[in-house]
Amino acid sequence: MLKSGVSHVLRSVGAACGIVLTLTTITLAQTYPARPMTMIIPFAAGGPTDVLGRIMGQRMSEILGQQVVVENVGGAGGMTGSKRVADAAPDGYAFVLGTVGTHAQSQTMYKKPLYHAATDFTPVALIAEVPIVLITRKDLPVNNLQQFISYAKANQTKMQYGSAGAGSATHLGCVLLNYLIGVDITHIPYRGTGPAMQDLQGGRIDYLCEIVSTAKPQIDGGTVKAIAIMTKERSPALPNVPTGLEQGTPNLEAYTWNALFLPKDAPAEVVKKLHDATVEAMKTPSVRERLEALGAVVVPEERATPEYLGQYVKSEIDKWAAPIKASGVTVE
Repeated sequence: MLKSGVSHVLRSVGAACGIVLTLTTITLAQTYPARPMTMIIPFAAGGPTDVLGRIMGQRMSEILGQQVVVENVGGAGGMTGSKRVADAAPDGYAFVLGTVGTHAQSQTMYKKPLYHAATDFTPVALIAEVPIVLITRKDLPVNNLQQFISYAKANQTKMQYGSAGAGSATHLGCVLLNYLIGVDITHIPYRGTGPAMQDLQGGRIDYLCEIVSTAKPQIDGGTVKAIAIMTKERSPALPNVPTGLEQGTPNLEAYTWNALFLPKDAPAEVVKKLHDATVEAMKTPSVRERLEALGAVVVPEERATPEYLGQYVKSEIDKWAAPIKASGVTVE
């Protein structure tokens, strides 16, 4: 009888806890957001990810009726800020603006990633992709991708390519390019895009794989030569530059992307409310115009779902693993 009584009490306590948890979740969903939220941008202020996040955050504040406070937390290729969100309470008041670097490339490039991108977060919405464009010094004797490939294969021991730093999006874009076309070319890492672009314009390096928004002024000014957009479709920012697919290299797809993530185990109702606000912000004409001015391509609504983002992260981790491993790029 004693054992039976104890068992009955335990079941009753368990049921009561379940009811309290359910009621708490319902209350949270009904009142969320009841106070300002923090969007962690895992990079320094002023960069493309920061600008995109602030544009989105401003409109989301209006939609949600609570301020979205932007906090820049850089370090470890964006993993430091992302880790803060992974460790935060899953109540919707802290989320991260992740990128291909923080949620895909880092998983292979770092020997000990600070988190597992596919399991330590709750996906909210994929927002935009920013294409990377292959650009060369203006006097490199090539005018299209096939000519570039032939020239690189014949001159790879003498060529050099630059980047904004080891492990950056610009570096890994060229890592993918070199892997696909089968060349081994010396990498010159710079401390940022600025000095790399200066050396390309000065003819001291041969090519860069640069973000469209950064490369466009130099392309338009004729100080560098655009060879290929590294996405499936042409960039609205550079409509006259053909893609790798158009030029016979179908797998040449390198871009940065931005997406929102909550900590794992975030309540479904909170995920939905934050997702809906994100999509509404993406649909706002003034927001779209500002993002497109940055060279970003806002994804269609069917690609902005949490379910799509969850699968997308897994596929991006797999996609980048092979070229990163083949290049030997590792970070402690």
